[in-house]
Amino acid sequence: MAAMPELSREPSTSPATLATELRFLMSKLRRRLREQADAGDLTPSQATAWKRLERDGPMTVTALARAEGVRPQSMGATVTALEAAGLIERAPDAADGRQSMLSVSAGGRARVEAGRAVRQDWLARRIECRLDPSERDVLAQAFALLDRIADG
Repeated sequence: MAAMPELSREPSTSPATLATELRFLMSKLRRRLREQADAGDLTPSQATAWKRLERDGPMTVTALARAEGVRPQSMGATVTALEAAGLIERAPDAADGRQSMLSVSAGGRARVEAGRAVRQDWLARRIECRLDPSERDVLAQAFALLDRIADG
């Protein structure tokens, strides 16, 4: 008996279905990008803490914990791991010598930027190899829509 041909269906434009499919695809893409990273890459909590320090500049563990919405004790463990990996450094707080200010280290910045470059190159090659020019145009147009969704 011959196999039944797969029925083609029109894609659903229901907001709930689109939301589910978008979340699934974003998760799949994140996994694929993580596969391109070194084994010593950061955990999600380490990555967000490091990015916060990169973006907002030096701050105390307490301020970093508050900014990330976690307990200072939890942030302490994250900071310890980042420090041990050489990604951040401590310096005495000029305003209050009892506290330490955390900042991104030069070596940490170089390591994270190298990881970003690897993932960027992988994604650019995939776009180039998998999408023809007209599909790349559609992808470029989709960015504006995704940006509108993200901006709330």
